[in-house]
Amino acid sequence: MMKPSGIFLIICLGLSACAAPPEVKYGTDGKPLPRVYRLKESQLGEIQLRMLDGVNALRGAAGSGPLRLNAALNAAAATHSRDMSLQNRPWHFGSDGSSPIDRVARAGYPDELKGELISETYETELETLAAWAANPVEREILLDPAAQEMGFAYFQEPSGKLWWTLVTGGPDSISTVGATN
Repeated sequence: MMKPSGIFLIICLGLSACAAPPEVKYGTDGKPLPRVYRLKESQLGEIQLRMLDGVNALRGAAGSGPLRLNAALNAAAATHSRDMSLQNRPWHFGSDGSSPIDRVARAGYPDELKGELISETYETELETLAAWAANPVEREILLDPAAQEMGFAYFQEPSGKLWWTLVTGGPDSISTVGATN
């Protein structure tokens, strides 16, 4: 015989499965409005690892070696994500005129920049990765066999808009710089 708490749990699970999906709101153009993907600062490490796993899955399928996270590249990515928000535009140059090469050097990265990917969006990190992977130029940066390390960070505005930056680096002298989603 089942205990009352077990029956209650089964009823709750059954009712939760009947919940209506979230309402989709549409803009004046008839397209669905973006849903805010709200992040907490405490999630940064988890998000970075999810992105690293996603990038490494793509690289593995393409025959490229895995990347590892690098603290200096993470710092360069975080600085640029915040700066793009302040400038209110996704581009590869900082408000002080700095290039991606300048930023990774300033962050103390001892090797060479291989590439930088940026995005201004309301999408999750994995949706952003999928968009980058679908673009041939951005995919080339993700799969660059000379890249050995990665930095990844975001800045989220109060409105929910996300500014993502992914930076790759390694010791080789071949560089691929810049692609925008």
